[in-house]
Amino acid sequence: MNFSAPIPMLHHCVTTLNRQGGAQTYIQALLKHQLGATEQPIINLFEVPKQSQFQLLHLHDPKQLNAFREECPAVISLHNHSPYCPSGTQYFSTHQMCCDRPMSTLGCVWGHLVDGCGSRRPANIYQGLRTSQQEITHLQQKRILVIANSDYVRDRLIRQGLPPDRVVTLHLGTEDRQQLATPLTPEIHRMQRLLFVGRVVPTKGVEWLLRSLALVNPAIHLDIAGDGWFRPQAERLAATLGIQSRITWHGWCQADELSQLYEQCFAVVFPSVWPEPAGLITLEAYSHHRPVIASAVGGIPEYAVHGKTGLLVEPNHPRQLAAAMTQLAEHHQTCSDLARQGYTYYQSRFTLTTHIKALNQIYDRAIDLFTKKLGDW
Repeated sequence: MNFSAPIPMLHHCVTTLNRQGGAQTYIQALLKHQLGATEQPIINLFEVPKQSQFQLLHLHDPKQLNAFREECPAVISLHNHSPYCPSGTQYFSTHQMCCDRPMSTLGCVWGHLVDGCGSRRPANIYQGLRTSQQEITHLQQKRILVIANSDYVRDRLIRQGLPPDRVVTLHLGTEDRQQLATPLTPEIHRMQRLLFVGRVVPTKGVEWLLRSLALVNPAIHLDIAGDGWFRPQAERLAATLGIQSRITWHGWCQADELSQLYEQCFAVVFPSVWPEPAGLITLEAYSHHRPVIASAVGGIPEYAVHGKTGLLVEPNHPRQLAAAMTQLAEHHQTCSDLARQGYTYYQSRFTLTTHIKALNQIYDRAIDLFTKKLGDW
């Protein structure tokens, strides 16, 4: 299967792309690379009465499973935890630890009410359970190949009852910026700027990032590219810690502005406390020739190799994160070596071209399985 030119046979199924986040960034890059057309074949299955007209569907939202009628070959990429976690977080805020329980009514209600994994409102708990149970049932019963963006996600889907041969891991990919990225020069390193990219919410690790920043050399400056409901509290915390002058809040940035922020930093910090399904930010850093300092949770370690492409730290340990920041801030050669190795690692495994080559094989498998009309998978 060759997607070098616009291919009308492939249709991507989404509910909306009008959100900020890694999943949307990936989907938009995939559409651009695969199709390259102004009129891209994006559909919402809830608005399509006859699905047999399509040759191949690629779903990106479990909600679309409610409308999928198995009239044509299909795959679904899972970008979050929703099919096996009603709160979507896999994180106990009360204990500041990741959840490792299989989804169950009793365990998840306890998690919401006692462990702080999500809303404590009964109606929200009920709706979350109902949605997750419906999604996992669809994945178990419908003729569709499931794509997990990390082995971490794949393992949880299998634990929740999906057959192993129905779930394939395909790590994310990003566009190669070889002609645009600026290498990490001594001059850039001396600017002593760190970069955080993402939503400003507690699960992204903003609070412990700020507490860690207060422990390092005052010359280190933090650029925050993103926004979220926790920003006012984060700004107050920065003032309390006396580091407000060392932080620039950029809000959500356009692509050109974000690339400039990548190029002026010496490292990208990815301090999530919840188990991220994948590590797209690490790939963005590598493609800009920058190392990462990241939390060793969820799918992130599948994208970041400690001591090779960056440094991994335990979440919610400010002194450990501060030590990693200091190590890269004080040693340009170490930082530069990690950046170079990260770019090589990215080139060998995570370019969008490599990703789509593997994705095409999954598409072929989905078409083959549907064409043969195998009974049970």
